[in-house]
Amino acid sequence: MSTVNYYTPEGLQKLKTELQDLKIRGRAKAADDLREARDKGDLSENAEYDAAKDAQGLLELKIAKLEEVLGNARLLDETNLDLSKVLIMSKVKLKNLKNNMVLDYTLVAEEEANLAAGKISVKSPIGKGLLGKSVGETAEITVPAGKLQFQVLEISR
Repeated sequence: MSTVNYYTPEGLQKLKTELQDLKIRGRAKAADDLREARDKGDLSENAEYDAAKDAQGLLELKIAKLEEVLGNARLLDETNLDLSKVLIMSKVKLKNLKNNMVLDYTLVAEEEANLAAGKISVKSPIGKGLLGKSVGETAEITVPAGKLQFQVLEISR
């Protein structure tokens, strides 16, 4: 059973665009690759044909997975979200208590995460550790590098 994930309008549109691109361009390229490999002769000993068939199978698997994700996707209504706690779509200003560094993150769905843009997944260790925290609270989070302590300075949308 699949889980429901919440997305911003931009994130949902990005998934829809990717699916459409895979269905149109991806399938056309896979068909061209198969046709080209088939033209090279005996299919029983044609490694290119086998590789093209495998690539086509992987493409169809990716399309099916994306369709499943979109089928369980819900658009997030930010107007009904509680501003007093860290939730998905919260913009959070944090202070690392170890080195006093101030960080800004937006908590997003897993597929929208982009650390360079300051977007972290609610399923990441830091995202999970911050969920439900209020301004002034400290979150102790275990990450692969050890334990980190963050104080929530500000929550916004």
